[in-house]
Order: sequence, then C-alpha cells, then structure tokens
Amino acid sequence: MGYRVGIDVGGTFTDLVSVSNAGRMQVVKTPTTPENQALGVIRGLERLASLEGLALSRLLADTDLILHGTTVATNTMLEFDGPKTGLIATRGFRDDIEIRRGYKERIFNPRYPAPTPIARRRHRLTVDERVDQDGKIVKPLNRAEATEAVRKLKSQGVESIAVCLYFGFLNPAHEKEIAEIVRQEHPDAHVSLAHEVLPQIREFERLSTTLVNAYTSPRLKKYLESLQTQLAGHGFRGDLLIMLSNGGVMNAQFAGKYAVTSLLSGPAGGVVACAELVGRRCGEPNLITVDMGGTSYDVSLIRGGRPAVTTSAWISRYRVAVPMLDIHTIGAGGGSVAWVDSGGALHVGPRSAGAVPGPACYGRGGEEPTVTDANLLLGFLDPENFLGGEMRLDRKAAEQAIQRKVARPLNLDPVQAALGIFRIVNHNMANGIRVVSVHRGHDPRDFVLVAFGGNGAVHAGVQAQDLGIRKVIVPRFATAFSALGMLYSDGVVSKMRTFAARVDACDLDRLNSLLAEMRTEVDSDLAAAGKTCAGLAGRRIHRYGIDMHYKGETHEITVPLETDRDRVTASHLSRAVDAFHEAHEALHTFCCRGDPVYVLNVRLEVIIETGKPPLSELAPSGGDPSEALRSVRPVFFEERGAFVDTPVFDGSRARCGHVFPGPCVIEEPATTIVVYPGQTAILSKWDQYEIQTGAQIPERAAQESAGRGPGAAKEARP
Repeated sequence: MGYRVGIDVGGTFTDLVSVSNAGRMQVVKTPTTPENQALGVIRGLERLASLEGLALSRLLADTDLILHGTTVATNTMLEFDGPKTGLIATRGFRDDIEIRRGYKERIFNPRYPAPTPIARRRHRLTVDERVDQDGKIVKPLNRAEATEAVRKLKSQGVESIAVCLYFGFLNPAHEKEIAEIVRQEHPDAHVSLAHEVLPQIREFERLSTTLVNAYTSPRLKKYLESLQTQLAGHGFRGDLLIMLSNGGVMNAQFAGKYAVTSLLSGPAGGVVACAELVGRRCGEPNLITVDMGGTSYDVSLIRGGRPAVTTSAWISRYRVAVPMLDIHTIGAGGGSVAWVDSGGALHVGPRSAGAVPGPACYGRGGEEPTVTDANLLLGFLDPENFLGGEMRLDRKAAEQAIQRKVARPLNLDPVQAALGIFRIVNHNMANGIRVVSVHRGHDPRDFVLVAFGGNGAVHAGVQAQDLGIRKVIVPRFATAFSALGMLYSDGVVSKMRTFAARVDACDLDRLNSLLAEMRTEVDSDLAAAGKTCAGLAGRRIHRYGIDMHYKGETHEITVPLETDRDRVTASHLSRAVDAFHEAHEALHTFCCRGDPVYVLNVRLEVIIETGKPPLSELAPSGGDPSEALRSVRPVFFEERGAFVDTPVFDGSRARCGHVFPGPCVIEEPATTIVVYPGQTAILSKWDQYEIQTGAQIPERAAQESAGRGPGAAKEARP
C-alpha cells in the first residue's frame, strides 16, 4: 500500500500526517527537537508506523512521497546563528546593506539600533568591474583582484559567500566568473549569486535577499542531507519534497541551494490546505486563515480562491523580495509569555517558552506564565485529556506561575490575571487579522475565518465576534492542517526578469524573448530535478504576471498577464493595464485611468501538478450529539462574567450533522474547540466544524451613500 506523508516542524511541536492510497489518514503530534529537527521527524514517523501496525522500515519502504515544511532557515534568521558570511560587491557598493533605505521600525527613536549585518564590514569586499544600465560591460572584471578577495575571505574563515554586482541581473557574466573563482580557491564555501537568487532591479532588495540566502542555505542544506541519509537508512526510497514560501514544493537540492525560498515553509502549508480543502472543496473562495501554534500566530488572506502573494517581506529586519505567500506573523502562540513591564502594563509575547521548557503547566521546568497556562486556568483545557490524553497538564504549576509573575504585581487574583492574558492575546491576534484585511483594503466581514493549529480554535470564536465575521471553520485535523496541506501542494518554479518600459512604448519582441528565456530556465531546472525526483514529472501549467506602477510611484502591483500560446500581444497588455487600474483602486482607493502605466518586471510561475490523496465525505448521521458528551466542567466565559458549568464533548465520537450549541467545548485528540455563548457549531460532511458566530453585519447602503463604504472609492487622484 502506498503512502504520502506531510511533515510540518513548528517551534513547539512537529506534526505528521500520512494518507494511504485507500484514503486512510493518520495524524501524529510530537515535540520538536530544536537541537536536531531530524530526531523529532524520525520519532514522529515511528509513531505513524505504529498506528499503521508496521515497522518504520516497512512504512518508509511503502511511502512514495514525503513533503516537508521546516523552520531551519527561519530559525537561523531568528536566532542569528548562521555561518560566517562574506560579500563580494562592485567597488563603492559594499555598504548598501547597512545604508538600507532609511527605514526603521521605530521612526521616532534616533537611537534605535540598526540590525546586525549578516556580513560584517571586514567580510564585505569589493572588486573593480562595471556593467551599465543596458547590460553592457564597460569595465571588465579584475580577475586578480577577485581571486585575492576570495582568498582573503577564506583566510577569515568565511563559509558562505554572496556575490552581488551592480546591474548583474542584466549581465551576469562577472558574477559567474567570480563563482568559478570561488569553486577553485574555496571549494567548500557555499556561493549565492544575486542574478540567480533575485534577478531584478533595485540594488538593496537584491543584495539583502542574496545575503539572507547565503546565510541560511548552508544550514538547511546540511539538515536536508542529514535527513535524507537517515530516511534512506530506514528504507525510504521515495521522493522528498520541501515546502516553499510561495505555496509550492520543490526537491531538496533546490531548497538547499535557495533556502531563502523556504523561510515561510511551514505556514505556507496551512494556507494551501485552506485554499484546497476549504476554499475549493467547500465552495468558500474568500477566507482569512489563522494558524495559532505554540510559538506564533500566522495570518493570511485568500480572495477568489487565490492566496495573497507578496514580494516585500521583512524577516528578522532583513528585506526578502522573493515571491512568498503574504503571511503576517505575530508572537502570539500557546507558549507566548505573559509579563508585566516596569509601568505595570500587562503584555503577552512576542517571546515564547518554546518546546523546552514550554508553559509552566507542561511540568518541564518552565516557570513563566503563558497563554496555555491562562487557558488552563479559565477551564478551556482539560488537564487530564491534553493531546488526547498523551500529556497531563499541571494546573497548580500554571496557577503559581500566573500568581507570581502577573497576578501579584497587578494585585489581581489568578483567574482575573488569566482573563487579562486571554483578552490581550485575543486583541493582538485580532489586530493581526486587520493587517492582512483592513490594511489591504478588504473588509473582514466579507470573509470566512479558518482557524487551525493546536490553539487556533480556542480563540477563533472571540476574534470572529470582535471583527464581525459570521462564520468560522475549524478542520477536524486542525492541529496538523499545515502538514496536511503539504500533501495537496503542487510543484512551483518561479522566475522573473526586469523589463522597465512604458506600456504604450513596450517592445513586444523583447518582452516575448524574456518570457522564452524564463521558460528555457524552468525547463532546465525541472530536467535537473526530474533526474532525482519523479514527483515533479506531472502536467505543467504556465502563469504569467507583470509588475506595473504609475509614474513616480516606488511600489508596483503584480497583475496576471494573459498570453496566446505563451506569446504576449498588445491586447494582452491592454487587459493587464485594466487589471492594474482595478487592483490599484481596490488597494489604494483611487486609480488614474488617463495616466500612462509603466512596467518594471515580468514573472513566470510554472505549476507542476502532483497527485492528490483522496478524501472521502462523511455520511450524514441521525444520532444524538449527547452521545458524544464526555463531561461537564466549569469554564470561564467573559460574556457571563463567571465560571459556567459547560458540556464537554468527545470530538472523536461526533458525527456528521451533529449540532453543538454554545457554550460548549469540543475536544478533538489534538486540539480543543471552544463554542462561545450565542454561537453554534455543526460537524459538516467535509469533516470540519462550522461555527455560526451570530455576529451582526450592519447595513452598508447608508455608509456607501455617504461616501464611506467599500463601494464609495471612485477614480480620483490623491
């Protein structure tokens, strides 16, 4: 029997999902092993094998495909403990990475420190060379100087080298020549070439992205090689694909070379799961997705069935401009630490207790109060039935931690302090939802909220109520939804080229030549990947995009670019311009249809279809939901202002069509769903809980007639 396995390594837990060819699904949750993530992965696979009644070697021998989301690259940036990294740049440009763009997170603090540079100044060397704005070499590379620079970096102990030359994206000859010198003089060093990582205009973004790639790739490559060796040692002969930040998967060799493309590896899997298993399967094209794990809270938006994508993310204060799903992350997970500042204000996060020692209630030596400790005191969690009974929680330890660090400094009792923690983390998370919706020109009331991750369903009902969202969907396998989403991800290869031109003066022959060049590169990449990865041999779909802006704007909007047999015509460009005007109005509330439009970049995304595991629908049940009643326990609901004797249902005994009126708690093996007073949950045929929140949406006609509603934005100039 063939299996597919999805693996999502989070900051606190590692989630694994296996699906057999017959559609049988198994889910495992095991603590993450930060010192070596591969250990937690192998332990999780052993538990999957046990659930299937197989030895690990037999399970892996029967596994065709493993799809893996990893936080190795992300942790390298967050902990800033990567290899010693150097830079070779054009003379005069080595300090661009510290000059940045004048942006500071705290603009009113003149003493706010700049981020620690990935490459120290003594490790940033320059060479004499120059390429002009048309890609012509006006000063050949001084090869002797480049050789000396590589030798100096080697003598300094530099393990990874970024090469970013001025206008190298138009003519990469000099970057390639330096790479050849590195292979000769320092063969053990990893090399990241800017024209390969990000071949686009804008020096700072290209330089920053290339340095991040150089800093993270060696560690990810080492981890993936170690994991592949261990998997092979246990009998795995299938393909290992790595989840990328753009929502696609690629082979381990690609991910190891371009680690910057996997910085949002885990969260991207959850967004794909929402788009495929909720959006497409259930007919809900407009979704706000929230993934609350142990360390972070990841929010994204899906509109019209397509996840939002960005090319301007900040990772640990470094700009990353490769395409990635637009996922906004805040430090608000189950392990987020509650603390009181010197002024007596209560905060939650962003620091997390992590997997070790974890929340105080885990009994692993943690002494700081966390969101999980607060939820335990409020009655949302069952100390005897956490993770399906695999783990017991220490309520006394949670109460002592909250009493010592929060209640006593604020002169509150522990329950009041726990409620304060609960309120603040909910407020922080609701603001995170506003960032991806309201701040992007979308009304959250027009969307369905999908909550997953181990802690998401405890808080989702409150957030939806606050934001006016009428419906919440909680997948039954919410805790491992990101891992499940990886099983439904296609291969994705993204390419882009700078093509700066005014649309009405666009050279179509040159544009089509660039598109053909990108297609050739994709064919070459996939041919190389296909030699070692049969999982990337499916049907290919080409999607083109074009970055446009008005004159004087320093930001672009990417819109779809239609083609006829992979060729662009004037009518295709005209339709892209119309799409740009509409997108500009939606995002900025105005457009300038009479003004000329400019192109900056063209993009190609190739989708390689992978086989998707089957999922069956649940048959309707006429049973009584009370059959699933497990117990009644006191739970604190702010709406009631007190503890309420609340029915607790065993989710494993819930059946399709069962209705659960709030207030109640539904305990699935690895997640807890809280249905608040006035809300109602039903288990649908899609194996998902649908919660009607009862939130009221005010009439908008009066708003729009007064010029304040979403339909009031008209063509105008700022």
